[in-house]
This record gives sequence, structure tokens and C-alpha cells, in this order.
Amino acid sequence: MPVVETFFDPDTSNATHLVRDPDSAACAVIDSVLDFDPRSGRTATRAADRLIERVTEAGLRVEWVLETHIHADHMTAAAYLKERLGGRLGIGAGVVEVQRHFAAVFNAGASFACDGSQFDHLFGDGEGFRIGGLEGRVLHSPGHTPACVVYLIGDAAFTGDTLFMPDSGTARCDFPAGDARTLYRSIRRVLELAPETRLFVNHDYGADGTREPAWRTSVAEQRAANIHVRDGIDEDAFVALREARDATLAVPRLILPAIQVNMRAGRLPEPEDNGVRYLKLPLDSF
Repeated sequence: MPVVETFFDPDTSNATHLVRDPDSAACAVIDSVLDFDPRSGRTATRAADRLIERVTEAGLRVEWVLETHIHADHMTAAAYLKERLGGRLGIGAGVVEVQRHFAAVFNAGASFACDGSQFDHLFGDGEGFRIGGLEGRVLHSPGHTPACVVYLIGDAAFTGDTLFMPDSGTARCDFPAGDARTLYRSIRRVLELAPETRLFVNHDYGADGTREPAWRTSVAEQRAANIHVRDGIDEDAFVALREARDATLAVPRLILPAIQVNMRAGRLPEPEDNGVRYLKLPLDSF
């Protein structure tokens, strides 16, 4: 059983998970946050520095800095964490499709490689990896985005945005190459894991403010109570529900800056000839 410690960022409602091998100093970081103020355009590393402080004080060794997908609601601190803590940057192989789409949206130019080479490793479906003595396995879970994966580590699974807490349901499917029917099938793969499997989600909004944020659930709880995909809700019913809900959702607040950074594995765009870095704002594209 991995030891899991979670760092919740209230500004983005993001849960970053520090996953530790109980028998060694090895650990991994899943879905980190780079602070960003869209009003001023300023970045900061407060959330990442809290994580670095914890890793340092516990004497841990970071072997992996993992992303469950290209996030649209926060910037990742993956590159910053790797620079300071080491480890390899990993993401699902579907990131290439996401890069191709958004490189065109943002006119990233020939200098931006749409091959996932910004990351150290692209995981295929079913691929294994290790964190010290812990065995991990990757489940490709498209539907929200083509790059989505679930990391199954010991008795715990890290679902990204594929599943939320049972009272919040599932991820939206109206992003490029998203698909509700595909998401349903991805989720059923997760729900076929052992009922006692611990599930750690990436985001939680407190069920629209009706409770405190939470990020740990289980396969059994999801099958019994998930409002979108519990047992008894078939594929067609889920697709109808999901597509109707997606039609009412606003574009995420940070999608434009976040994707430009996250498709670069957390690296900011290179400075221009005046020494300033810029993020683009494409007009009438969303």
C-alpha cells in the first residue's frame, strides 16, 4: 500500500498527490500546480514550494513527476519540480494528439515539437513502472481528453479528472477530441478494479460548496453512489446526461494560459527579444 499525502490548492481546487513507497525513500508527485494570477500575468511557486519542503524534510527521493493529462484549469509545476527535486516527467502517449491540436490553435510554430519530447516518458496503455518497491500500471482513460491516464499504484488509483467524488460525478467531455461514450468505457475499466481500491481524484469543488473539499474515495463507493456513472446507469443514459450537462458549462477560467504551459510540460514560453515571456490569447477560437 503506498503512503499518499495530498496537497490541496484552493485557488484551482486541485489535489496534488505525493505517493511514497513505505519501504524506501522513493516517491512520485502526481498533478502539481504552478501559481498563476491571470489579472497580472504573474506566476509563483508557493504551492510547489510547500511540496518541495515536505519532500526535503521527509528525506524522500522523487523518481517520477507524473501528469494524468494536459490540464485546462491550472498550470503544472512539473518542470519546476524536476529542476529542484529530480525525477522523470511522465504522461500518457495521447499527449501527442493534444499537442497537435493546440499547437495549431496557438500557432506555436515549427520550433514546437508535437511529439511529446518535452516529457521524459510517454506511457502506453497497460505499461508498468516502479516507485522504489511499488509496482505501478497505467490505464489509458480517454474521453475527457485523449491524453488522460489513470495511474494504478499498489492498492491506489489516481484518476485525474476522469472521475470526481461520487457526489460530483465525472469529467466534462466537450474539449477537443473528448467524447462521452469513450469516457463511459474508460470509467468502467476503472470500476472493474477491486472494490476496496482507493481512488484519488485530481479536482474537487466541494459539491458546489455544500461540503469541504475531498479527494479520496473507492471503487465500491463510486459504483454505489456516483451521480453520473454508478451501477445501473448504462452507456446511453450516461452519454445523454453528460452531453446535456456539458452544454451548460462555461470555458474554464485558466484554459488559455494553462494549456500553453502544460503542453510544454510546465515550461514557460521562451522570452522574446525584449526578455519578456508572452502567452497568446486567440480571439474567437473557443
